[in-house]
Amino acid sequence: MLASASTVLFDLDGTLLDTAPDLAAALNATLQLNGREPLPYERIRPVVSHGGKALIELGFGLDPQHPDFKPLRKQLLDLYQANIAVETRLFPGMDEVLDSLEQRGIRWGIVTNKPGWLTDPLLDALQLSARAACVVSGDTLPERKPHPAPLLHACRLAGCSPAEALYVGDAERDIEAGRNAGMRTLVALFGYLMEHDQPARWGADALIEKPADILDYLAGAAPRRGTG
Repeated sequence: MLASASTVLFDLDGTLLDTAPDLAAALNATLQLNGREPLPYERIRPVVSHGGKALIELGFGLDPQHPDFKPLRKQLLDLYQANIAVETRLFPGMDEVLDSLEQRGIRWGIVTNKPGWLTDPLLDALQLSARAACVVSGDTLPERKPHPAPLLHACRLAGCSPAEALYVGDAERDIEAGRNAGMRTLVALFGYLMEHDQPARWGADALIEKPADILDYLAGAAPRRGTG
């Protein structure tokens, strides 16, 4: 095991949790309430990591400056909050990863751009809040990813230095934030990548196909590397 890895930090949507089914359901409910046809799940899934703004842009084709944009986004998020953990689960194999980290004395935490009023009830519903060494949401600080400040704050809360931390995410902003914070990074290829994404060019330390690859990386058997 890499001796300096004392803490593993996770992005939330598309990395730790498979939240796409519940977010897709909220978007399609919003579309139907506004006289629109629902979208196929396969079209919605890649957009989920980019939040409510991106989902409204996908579903309604509206610019954020459009007068209907904010009311629709609020409607979407209200519907999502009311059904936040119907189908959301840890990604397959992630529960075993968390158990293994805890057994090895490696702390784990969450750094997400999801606002706290959605993050906290979701983690409570899945009984993860008490297990996490730290939870930094999108509104915890003035800055959000790709700014490194949330990751640096998470290190302070978890009691580790950035050099001792590993950050796992499924978006380019995750890798940029982690690199700028001075920590190692992994791209979760099982997450919500867009068709045009090129994760091998994001400069991560490795690309992983499944949660168990995190343990392999920590053990020194790193999967294929990204290129800068």
